[in-house]
Amino acid sequence: MSLDWIYYAISWILLRWQSLWSSLGMDGKFLGTNWSWVLAIVFLVVTVRVILFPVFVKQIKSQRAMQALQPKVKALQEKHKGDRETLQKEMMELYKTEKANPLMGCLPMFLQIPVFLGLFHTLRRLNPANTQTTLYGWTTEQFNDATHASLFNAPLASKFGSTAQELAALGANSTTVKVVAGILVLVMMATTYATSRQMILKTGWAEDPQQKMIQRLMLYGIPLSLLVSGSLFPIGVIIYWVTNNGFTLAQQQWVLRKFPPPQMAGKKGSGSSAKPAMSGPAKKSGDAPKNPVQPGRTGGLFGRNKAQAEPEPPVADTKKLAPRPGAKPVNPKKGARPASKPKG
Repeated sequence: MSLDWIYYAISWILLRWQSLWSSLGMDGKFLGTNWSWVLAIVFLVVTVRVILFPVFVKQIKSQRAMQALQPKVKALQEKHKGDRETLQKEMMELYKTEKANPLMGCLPMFLQIPVFLGLFHTLRRLNPANTQTTLYGWTTEQFNDATHASLFNAPLASKFGSTAQELAALGANSTTVKVVAGILVLVMMATTYATSRQMILKTGWAEDPQQKMIQRLMLYGIPLSLLVSGSLFPIGVIIYWVTNNGFTLAQQQWVLRKFPPPQMAGKKGSGSSAKPAMSGPAKKSGDAPKNPVQPGRTGGLFGRNKAQAEPEPPVADTKKLAPRPGAKPVNPKKGARPASKPKG
């Protein structure tokens, strides 16, 4: 299957934006950078992301649906433990019944792959020795202008792993290209990691082992793979990737703030119901409350807080109860007897 339609579409968007910025006076070079071409790549990202925004919303809804199904998925895993075939069948039936699609979470990324490949192919053609200058709707003037376009004196068509012959054809300095491309590759890795980490921190790790493996791959595997593959990308493609990551970070932050994900079941317990009503040591089960309120009584300032308690006896005067001088002491074990009066 020919991919020419992708190359034509990407070239058309890129050239329209470049013409717009050139008409606004950005067709020259400043700080070793042709900003009309750099901004054309940046706004190519904006155009694609605006087109894919409805798909991104569906991705968020699918992730919410998958998150809500985690308790049921875990129950199926426990029920069919050791029977992978039955488990897969039951899970597919569950996804069908609940209208959830596990692949929807990766759909926006898959849809951007053709755009990435189209831009990669288009920028790789930018070589002064290339005689096919009018392919995909380009004019010879546009092709020659793009061939010499650069970012801080590093041609957009050059890459970290460019050979000496390729750099000579572009009229580029090897050190300059490696420094600019190397910094961009590191930024590309960092922003790729940040986009995956942002989503996982907000939604939590999946309970399903397959989903969790995909999350780990997105978080660690892809950024590390860019350390090698990034050296093969033209600088213009890396600009596209970094811009796309920045757009994703902002878009995810907006969506997660506007539509916060539901709290995971395993993370509950921080609410008011999980906290004791009163601080202090726990009461024993056999301990009776100090001030139980009886029916018909009211507490507070205008009621009797100790209505159920017996009235406290008055304090006895020890001087009045003391025996008189010369009286015999009373034995408390033998009943109460009146004290005898002294003779005489």
